[in-house]
Amino acid sequence: MNRNDQYIEPDNTFYEPSTDPSQGTMALVIMLTILSVVLTSVLAGIYFKKKAADDKTSVLEASGEGSDRYIVPATATPTPVPPIQDYQNPLLYPATASVVIDPDVTIASDVLPSSRGLTQTVINGSVIVTDYDRANPIYMTDPLDYSVDAAGILTFRGNNFRNTATFGYLTPDDGVVDDLTQVWEYYGTHSRTTSDMSDEWTGFELTGQPLIVQWSDEVRTSMNLYSDKAAKDDLVEVIYACLDGWVYFFDLDDGSMTRDPIYVGASIKGTPSVDPRGYPILYLGQGDDNGDQGFGMYIYSLIDGQRLYFYEGLDDGGYRMNWAAFDSSPLVDRASDTLIWPCENGIVYTFQLNTDYTPGSSSIAINPVCTGYKYIFNDTQGRYLGVESSIGVYGNYGYFVDNNSNLICLDLNSFEMVWVFRVSDDSRLSPALEEENGVPYIYIGTEVDYQGGSGQYSGAAYTYKINALTGEEVWQTSQSCYTYNGQTADTDQTGGCLGNPIIGKNSISNLVIFSYSMTQGLTVGNRVVAYYKDTGTEAWHYDMNIYSYSSPVDCYDENGNAYIVIADNIGQIHLINGQTGERINYIQTSRYIGTEDETSNGVSFQASPAVFGDMMVIGTTSGSVMGIKIE
Repeated sequence: MNRNDQYIEPDNTFYEPSTDPSQGTMALVIMLTILSVVLTSVLAGIYFKKKAADDKTSVLEASGEGSDRYIVPATATPTPVPPIQDYQNPLLYPATASVVIDPDVTIASDVLPSSRGLTQTVINGSVIVTDYDRANPIYMTDPLDYSVDAAGILTFRGNNFRNTATFGYLTPDDGVVDDLTQVWEYYGTHSRTTSDMSDEWTGFELTGQPLIVQWSDEVRTSMNLYSDKAAKDDLVEVIYACLDGWVYFFDLDDGSMTRDPIYVGASIKGTPSVDPRGYPILYLGQGDDNGDQGFGMYIYSLIDGQRLYFYEGLDDGGYRMNWAAFDSSPLVDRASDTLIWPCENGIVYTFQLNTDYTPGSSSIAINPVCTGYKYIFNDTQGRYLGVESSIGVYGNYGYFVDNNSNLICLDLNSFEMVWVFRVSDDSRLSPALEEENGVPYIYIGTEVDYQGGSGQYSGAAYTYKINALTGEEVWQTSQSCYTYNGQTADTDQTGGCLGNPIIGKNSISNLVIFSYSMTQGLTVGNRVVAYYKDTGTEAWHYDMNIYSYSSPVDCYDENGNAYIVIADNIGQIHLINGQTGERINYIQTSRYIGTEDETSNGVSFQASPAVFGDMMVIGTTSGSVMGIKIE
């Protein structure tokens, strides 16, 4: 403490004994008067001395001197949060993930790839590359920054963390979210013969999520949109790739077409991607070997609908040389101009795109250079190593699950496997990522597929939380589900986790939510379960009579209240309170709405929806595309 700030209490306990009352009283008065004068003088001296010191301190501080005598503590200035941009998703604002990877972190011993006899190969064209080091490094950061200059849902589950299929808030007129309304329907899709010529592909199946894009003005007016749509300033466009081999384009408001469909000439089963730089480029993956040209992946210009590139997936280096589906939804790293795309042939591809485009111009060009990565373990056959799950990316680490139950962390810049975690059954889910206190975690679930022999049986659908840096299991839980293993894959009926999980935000930021199919019997029952992120214990569950393969979506009002929407296999859509798990409402959707042929028969949802504002879009297996108002 500074000496000048000390309070000095005078000693007032002295007294002189009195023998004469008058003498004592007079002496006391005199003494008290003297003490009062002394005390006043002392206090005045202290006051003026302190004031002089304060004045001197002010002068010294103003002149920059005297810092060794008087220390003024520094006050930290918080880094200002950048204002949200129109193209950024308010549900993800502000960015919170630091995305820092320590390459020296200790990997859990039971997930070291070397413990399973890993062999990995990098192929650049037809040349095997040793000691690979990417010339233009990949490093993807917070999901808020995945895309620029185009608002919306541009890939499966929105971004590199695969953590949302919803853009923006619900804004009901009366302030209460309690209803679902089927607003529009498009039913003009077709069918396409399967590769084995035994059946017809129709409509949309898992993952089958639409893309929803609000283009910048300069890009919107440069594309081949119908004139009224090109002139619509607030146009939000729905892009939906169908199993009939076409890509369809709709106005989110009313379902009217915005441009002519693109004919791909091959069934598209997974979810495409729009270039996250807001460029008019569409990336599409083939789901069956029934294409006009080959079996692989496609890149299209959305300026004029022309194909820019095709890559044949029947690659000589693939472990599955006769199967090359690209059901995985790709990602594009904006900074390095790199397309990242695992394939069912067992190869993880990256393409240096070499994009040449000026926003608003009438042409776009790419010159992709392909590099592939493949791997195998001593305990695995190559025919099981295809990838259907959509890769998630944190920094330079990519995460995916293969068809042999391997959850893999891959360094995308060195093409070195960091760790491999064996989940307890098959999984086609896309790893959902979230950073907590600077540490990334993965949420993943499994089907019930490998646990019994042929026929019907009940097994466990497992759910995990994994440390994404070390591969260490944080917690694991499960739900009982039914499944049927037929004599062929075509007759299988699989239960368990087939829809992607929800990473809770706002009022449910402490929850992660999974959907489990066939919980009450074969083709019967579905359970949506909310778990506490920290412990894996159940917070609530919601039971449905009909099973669902469709991924649930999380929506929020501007107060942060959470609402879960999930569609089932007979065309019902459920609206659930995200905090409590209680049903708010549900509807039965119909085909051919507004006509004399309107019917609820034949309506089945297996594809996953996307939401923009108050409108949800979802496709049916029979080929309808529906706009559902959440209000």
